[in-house]
Formats: sequence, structure tokens, C-alpha cells
Amino acid sequence: MSALSVLMRFISLVLVVTALMLLGADGITSLEHHGQIDVRSLETVWALFDKGAVDAFKAWNGAHLPGFLSGAVFGFLSVPGWAVTGVIGVILAFIFGRRHEPFSE
Repeated sequence: MSALSVLMRFISLVLVVTALMLLGADGITSLEHHGQIDVRSLETVWALFDKGAVDAFKAWNGAHLPGFLSGAVFGFLSVPGWAVTGVIGVILAFIFGRRHEPFSE
């Protein structure tokens, strides 16, 4: 097993665990708001770490990209954070998963 494969499997594990944590946080927040569904978008999760970077990116996006592409980027930022990290993590886990040796007698 190569070092790259081990590293990518570890990254996929971190992404899947992050997705589960974000999903659990959304579930707890929804319970706190008496059942009103509350889902954190990718933009909201990013803003938890650096609000200025989100604002700068949105300003750059609006000034430098054409309208349809800018809308697509804003649409991607509105996707739930757990969905993005979970899907990428699962895809990486399938690509770099364990390789089984062929059975020989």
C-alpha cells in the first residue's frame, strides 16, 4: 500500500467524520429550535472560521465572474456543509479503499 493511498484514506475519513459532525450539529440545532429544520450551508460553515474571507470571496466573485457562473458559485455555497464534505469523503473512500488480493488456490 502506497503512502499516497494511506494519506487519501485518512483524508476521506476526516471528511466523512466532519460531515457526520455537521449533520449532528444541524440535528441538535433543529431540536433546540423546537423542530424547525436548521441546516448550515457551506458558506455558514466557512464563515465560522473566517467571515472576512467569505465576504472578500463573494465580492471578488461578483466582480470577476460572469453572471451565470457567479450564480453557480453562490448556489454551491448554499449547499449544506455536511453534503459537500460527506460526498467528497465517500468518493475518496471508494477510490482509495482497501485493495483485496485475488483469491488463488
